[in-house]
Amino acid sequence: MRKTRSLEQWRSIIEDQQSSDLTITEYCQQNALSKTTFYAAKNKLKALPGNFVRAKMTKKSDVIKPQQPITLVVGKVKVSLPPTMPATYLSQLLREFA
Repeated sequence: MRKTRSLEQWRSIIEDQQSSDLTITEYCQQNALSKTTFYAAKNKLKALPGNFVRAKMTKKSDVIKPQQPITLVVGKVKVSLPPTMPATYLSQLLREFA
């Protein structure tokens, strides 16, 4: 016997599949759903105005701020060095200015 589901029920089913880490095929097999009906309901929900797509974060990434250049000012001379300048070179340069 065919079971009729509302769009809200399908929305819940689709969200459950997306958060399950199962493919649609695996999810439909485990939940005795027709893959064709699943895709039809998914497309129908997509076509509704004002729908949002649920996004899932799979990897957390940190925002890295770009490092500022090292700027040395001695008298009227201004020297800009890359922030990746090795400390040994920088210390040698500072000794030369001293």
